[in-house]
Amino acid sequence: MDSQYDIVVIGSGIGGGTLVHALKDSGASILLVERGDHLPAEAANWSVAAVFGEGRYRAREVWSDRDGRPFTPGVHYCVGGNSKLFGAAMFRLRAADFAALEHADGLSPAWPVDYATMAPWYDKAEALYRVGGAAGRDPTEPPRGAPYPLAPLEHEERIAELAGRLTAQGLSPFPIPSTIDRPVAEGGGGKCQRCATCDGFPCMVGAKGDAETRAVLPALRSGSVTLVTRARALRLDTTPDGRRIDGVLLERDGERRLVRAGLVVVAAGAVNSAALLLRSANARHPQGLGNRSGQLGRNYMAHNNTALMAFSPRRNPTRFQKTLAVNDFYFRGPGFDRPMGNLQLLGKLQAGMLTAATPLIPSAIMRAATARSVDWWVMSEDLPDPDNRVTLDGERIRLAWTPNNLTGHRALVRATARMMRRAGYPLTLTKRMGLATTSHQCGTVRFGDDPARSVLDPFCRSWEIDNLFVVDSGFFPSSAAVNPALTIAAQALRAASHITATPITATPSRPRAQGAVS
Repeated sequence: MDSQYDIVVIGSGIGGGTLVHALKDSGASILLVERGDHLPAEAANWSVAAVFGEGRYRAREVWSDRDGRPFTPGVHYCVGGNSKLFGAAMFRLRAADFAALEHADGLSPAWPVDYATMAPWYDKAEALYRVGGAAGRDPTEPPRGAPYPLAPLEHEERIAELAGRLTAQGLSPFPIPSTIDRPVAEGGGGKCQRCATCDGFPCMVGAKGDAETRAVLPALRSGSVTLVTRARALRLDTTPDGRRIDGVLLERDGERRLVRAGLVVVAAGAVNSAALLLRSANARHPQGLGNRSGQLGRNYMAHNNTALMAFSPRRNPTRFQKTLAVNDFYFRGPGFDRPMGNLQLLGKLQAGMLTAATPLIPSAIMRAATARSVDWWVMSEDLPDPDNRVTLDGERIRLAWTPNNLTGHRALVRATARMMRRAGYPLTLTKRMGLATTSHQCGTVRFGDDPARSVLDPFCRSWEIDNLFVVDSGFFPSSAAVNPALTIAAQALRAASHITATPITATPSRPRAQGAVS
């Protein structure tokens, strides 16, 4: 690692990894900073006890809630970020999600860009992540400029049967668009073994299209990118006038080092990116960098999420379950004329995983129950609230989040239970996720058209600091009701295109890239 680069990118998840991949041939010298390390390919990758019981890959970090009570967030610091353990679902936002949308409990604000602006970048993001899907099956699907790069993963027998029963109800179930290498048995050449340990687990065989696999590793092979792991960005320093980032203070293995860059991209996740900018407050930016609007850290969202297990007397032999979704209730449902949200199957739940059960239920009973369940992730939009926010208690992150927009979510949970009863699953159990479920975190560094009401411009550039971009889910003005990963990637590609047209003037020389720094 040298002391000077054209571009420093902080965070190697979907945002940072995708952006670095897009800039690898720009001629710029790029430093990619990751506070974690590469996750090892090991037997524990697919162990329920290791991943869920021990939290083997979860960050050893404690945050505080609104009232100062400690909790352990569901974040993972590693090359590829949270995408190393995601379920690989890659949805586009619906076209109407970019406009103001009235919900039962409030208004979801418009974005500063519309779907037509984002559509070509969605095409490119799907190509980069090799997304498999089936166009024309989702009743809410926005217009597409290109077909999916790959066919979707096939349903296993019990899920195909369920899809037929849902269709008989007048619904339109469709394959989940996902970034998984299709198995050879399905006509693909990929490594996927259709295991039962994908959603929420690292992939031991590299079949999941996470940010490391699809973006970071190819970028490193270009020779223009240096990756430094186990390095935490402590602070961003500005020039005396506060108009540019002058240096990035890193801490690695107990040693601190100041790195200078012509341009800095923060992509550490919505919570940590906001925390870094707040921690970097100085005389010119007393409320945090680029925070004249007062919006930095505010409007945290994470979706309203419920795990729903539907039980049948029959056993469910499915191994790879996460192949089916339902969007018929996305904008309205039976007897409910406001948006409700998205349904998608979870990876097959097993005893000891994040289920709708409690720790008080004996494991033998849970094994019997999960052997007969079909498992859904019921997801609804939560609305931006300035009091749901990231602040700092000294060095500790405080995350204040009070769920809102629950009327539509509760309606969706009820509709899902009715749907499954009609499909032959008479019993359902549910568990609503809480503050620690941060996998869909977004909204803390929102972009917009008005500097008085947003932190970033429509290209994710700071309104106040010329060479600062934030390219992760923090830019979301609303959460919509689908997984955020593909939208993060699409905007990262759009921002990268804008950056290549932005002169880099602060770095007089370009060091030779060094590849990975272990």
